[in-house]
Amino acid sequence: MVLTGAGISVPSGIPDFRSPGTGLWENVDPMEVAHIDAWRRDPDRFWSFYGQRFASLVDKQPNDAHRALAELERRGLVRAVITQNIDRLHRLAGTDRLIEVHGSIDRSVCMQCGGRVSIERVVGLLAAADGAPLCEACVAPLKPDVVLFGELLPERALAEAQALAMDADLMLCVGSSLEVYPVAGLPAITHGGGGRLVLVTQGPTPYDGDAEVKLDGDVVTELRAVVAAL
Repeated sequence: MVLTGAGISVPSGIPDFRSPGTGLWENVDPMEVAHIDAWRRDPDRFWSFYGQRFASLVDKQPNDAHRALAELERRGLVRAVITQNIDRLHRLAGTDRLIEVHGSIDRSVCMQCGGRVSIERVVGLLAAADGAPLCEACVAPLKPDVVLFGELLPERALAEAQALAMDADLMLCVGSSLEVYPVAGLPAITHGGGGRLVLVTQGPTPYDGDAEVKLDGDVVTELRAVVAAL
């Protein structure tokens, strides 16, 4: 199985969260702009940030690292991809079994009626008016269908990810610092169950000493080489 983080999408032009000078949280406090309480307290202010995030992601395309993992799945070598990313690029690359543990920007939801609105429609609503996009059925502010700070991960997605980690012979971790829990605990489940770990990520992780292989080059270059070698 594969576990991916923000680093796999950097070659697609999507900044990670904490890299000096370029990280998404470099100039803003995530607790002020991306917390569930911020959405509840002032959805217009919340969307002034998140609207920019949506607009910056909607046209982004998968890179060869995403496509390499989809190819490994097509060959029967990868059982599933678990991702911390909300950018939907794995799905666009062709990954079939995808567990998006932090949700996806592909849709927003109405917390009153349960309605779901596509990202394309949300971007249109944001462009047409100032403030939060509103549910067209009950005129309540929409919420991105992603896990905000202060929210728990979806129980079903986390349970599926944990079950896959337990059964995995090998977990390939790509582009993640493996520091944000509970997802960062998944490699420990695989390793503790006798499975092996392979890391393809720049910078240190807590699992470097447990990994069979650590590749710290560019994720596109490294995963292209893996597919070519197979």
